Amino acid sequence: MRLQGSPSWVVVDNIEGLSSAVSIDTQGSAEAIQRLGALTRVQTRARWWVELLVIAWLCWIYDAITNLAPLRLHAAIDHGQGILSLERTLHLDPELTLDRWLASHHTLGLIVADYYDNAHFVVTLGLLGWLWWRRADIYRPLRNSLVLVNVLAFIVFWRFPVAPPRMLVSQGFSDVVANTHAFGSWHTGALASQANQLAAMPSLHIAWAVWCTLVVWQLSRRLWVRAVAVLYPFLTAFAVLATGNHYLLDIVGGLVVIAVARGLVWLAMHRRELPAIGVRNTPAGAAAPPRPS
Repeated sequence: MRLQGSPSWVVVDNIEGLSSAVSIDTQGSAEAIQRLGALTRVQTRARWWVELLVIAWLCWIYDAITNLAPLRLHAAIDHGQGILSLERTLHLDPELTLDRWLASHHTLGLIVADYYDNAHFVVTLGLLGWLWWRRADIYRPLRNSLVLVNVLAFIVFWRFPVAPPRMLVSQGFSDVVANTHAFGSWHTGALASQANQLAAMPSLHIAWAVWCTLVVWQLSRRLWVRAVAVLYPFLTAFAVLATGNHYLLDIVGGLVVIAVARGLVWLAMHRRELPAIGVRNTPAGAAAPPRPS
């Protein structure tokens, strides 16, 4: 609208200033919509019966692999001997020294054996349950990482069975968990038949412990809590080596498994966001790129 008595160039300048002032930030809007959509997708708590079915499925696979153990004992012992020989060639074989030292300290050995047998399940399943109940916004990707860790490990257990150091009696190892009669021991009694004794590589104790560290890191910003979370895998590494249940290379295998699982979950999540990223990078006022036919 032109004001009476105003020159035409004043009206043009006002219109140009007004158009620049009310321009719509489409980039910011696309980012906000993307964040809102992602938040909406993950805030709903997963159905409890679905989670139980996933656990039952993993237990079924584990049990099926365990049933093959008697047929592959000699191969597993040979693989264990091979790993130990490779470590000695590389001068990276602390297992026997730690095992003998811990075996000579009965009380400490009992404490470490109890930690080995129980923390693995209590800490991991406790954090998983807490995530499901209280943090549905981050539960699914972390749950998927843990499931994938187990699937990858089961494939290795099936294709490459490895006897733990405690079964290499000729090398001087002792079974600290069995000798100290640790609470909930999977090496003796009725529980022994339910555990895969030939699943040293990779170490699920380490993979699960690192997963727990990642979870706690996201749950808390307190420095001391995060420090305890980081310490947890190191304590677990000492326990699995000193009790004669894993080789050093098993720990490396556990780290590789959790890294691969996290990487695959990350890629799967970001592949779903690629269409939104394409919209976000489109300049304001420019035509959107054509979709491939």
